[in-house]
Amino acid sequence: MITSTYVVQGMNCQHCVNSITETVGELSGVTGVLVDLPTGTMNVTSPSPVDADTIRQAVEEAGFQVA
Repeated sequence: MITSTYVVQGMNCQHCVNSITETVGELSGVTGVLVDLPTGTMNVTSPSPVDADTIRQAVEEAGFQVA
């Protein structure tokens, strides 16, 4: 498994975390998403690399930015 870490800007509540987790979790190849609100980080787990731009677009779709 591959785990990639991203810094997400604009999160301030659990609803934000849920939105990002759901949107990124629906991407093809993603098997796990763990968003940590206090640190502003998101770990994405997949069996093979998922394109960073695809992850970034999904986060933006949820209304947030990847730093």
